[in-house]
Amino acid sequence: MITLYRSLSVTIAVLVGVQAGSHAWASAGLSRYIMGGAVVDKSMMEDTGGPLPFPEVAGILVHGLNGGIVIPAVALALLVVSFFARVPGAILRAGVVLGLVALQMTLGYAGHDQPVMGLFHGLNALVLFGAALWAWRVTAPRPATRDGAETTGAEESVAV
Repeated sequence: MITLYRSLSVTIAVLVGVQAGSHAWASAGLSRYIMGGAVVDKSMMEDTGGPLPFPEVAGILVHGLNGGIVIPAVALALLVVSFFARVPGAILRAGVVLGLVALQMTLGYAGHDQPVMGLFHGLNALVLFGAALWAWRVTAPRPATRDGAETTGAEESVAV
């Protein structure tokens, strides 16, 4: 279970990287689109038929689906797995990650009405990335010997 827990936590860190990349890709494409003389308005964003106005619009879609569905699902799975991993600190770390994901979603959606929230959305992404790596760093407790001392892992068991 610890392997699954660590895999889920590093997956969240990778997905945060996908978020940053997809947003940058979409922003660069949008800039190029506008600099080419195009106009962006509400009708362009609501158009559901025909080709994409510019290819980088796919970055907006990736950012929305990844941030609104994939990352929250993985963070929730991380919390569930943390109860079975039996590693000290795993539940706390997974809870922090899930809380930061909830905050991230709130800031992202709030940014549609209050653009300044986008600043905090970007900063919280960095905190979430760090928290996911912090969760990844959990280690299983070392097994104790018969006298109660922890082993270093260097001892070899010898059959008598």
